[in-house]
Amino acid sequence: MKYFLVAGEASGDLHAGNLMAAIKRTDPQARFRFLGGDRMAIHGGEPITHYRDMAFMGIIAVIKHARSLLGILKDCKQAILDWEPDVLILVDYASFNLRVAAYVKRHRPDMPVHFYISPKLWAWKTYRIRAFKRHIDALYVVFPFEPDFFNKHAFKAQYVGNPSVDSVAAFKATAIDSRHFKTAHGLDERPILALLPGSRLAEIRSNITLMAAVAARFSAYQVVVAGAPGVDPAVYQKLLPPSTPLVFNATYDLLQIAHVAMVTSGTATLETALFGVPQVVCYAVKGGELANWVFDHWMKVPFFSLVNLIAGKAVVPELMGGRLNVENLTAALMPLLTDSSERAAMLTGYDEVKTRLGEPGAAERAAKAICASLGMK
Repeated sequence: MKYFLVAGEASGDLHAGNLMAAIKRTDPQARFRFLGGDRMAIHGGEPITHYRDMAFMGIIAVIKHARSLLGILKDCKQAILDWEPDVLILVDYASFNLRVAAYVKRHRPDMPVHFYISPKLWAWKTYRIRAFKRHIDALYVVFPFEPDFFNKHAFKAQYVGNPSVDSVAAFKATAIDSRHFKTAHGLDERPILALLPGSRLAEIRSNITLMAAVAARFSAYQVVVAGAPGVDPAVYQKLLPPSTPLVFNATYDLLQIAHVAMVTSGTATLETALFGVPQVVCYAVKGGELANWVFDHWMKVPFFSLVNLIAGKAVVPELMGGRLNVENLTAALMPLLTDSSERAAMLTGYDEVKTRLGEPGAAERAAKAICASLGMK
């Protein structure tokens, strides 16, 4: 069968690559074309554009490169029509992919269009469900509460598992001795306070100074910062106290041995929970208390951390906007440092989250569903 995949950023490239590998296990004769990146290229096929050619951050950069982006969109649409795949698979990146889906359904209404990893419509932009109903034939979601959300809007979604469960399980199956990690990064035997300040420059700069200020209050703990891929180490060094350990491409190694963590809201909060590390979730945004008011009154969810959203209750403390400051962050962190009831309750909550997420195999389940829809077993 012929599979055309579209993934417009690094995380989508990773998930799409895993999906392609799983498809090949069910359909060894699979042929691929794609818009994506290096992780997808590993599994063969013909790339039409690399996602880095679309990686513009901020509205000004997007406007500046609008002609280039529109050209990539046009080329992608035409490549799909010219190749006539048996199925089009769109991976996350909804602002681009829904445009692709709409075009394909106008010009090839019989071509199946599948979507893997939904945008967070349960939090914002719920109106996009209309586009899913019009243009998407099958939706595979990665959070266990999402099928109920889509069902309420008369659209079927299949929960296939969560990719973070897969990646953490794979790491734990091959993890090296923690002593090697400590030696490689010059760490001592003090318990580790891990700082995960995010992956984008703006959130790193907004969160890391505050995290470091709080961490400095706990000299009995060793502070280690997880650097984001592609971010210059100088960015961190300008914002951190001298000689603060900084590790790149080793976040899982760090979480495996961390005692406690401060984590910027995002996928990292879920990964931290899967490693069983108590955490405080931070979300530094401009606007102070106004940002909190907007969230409390306009967002469609009661929490912003994935851990709490999956649990359906407050498992980890969340601090954002005007509530995120040194004193509040210190107060939230302190009970997690010892064998307290707060720490025990959080670890119990993590167990509930793991149960709800289920076993590894998200890409495998999605691949089998896609292949089954094409008549393969």
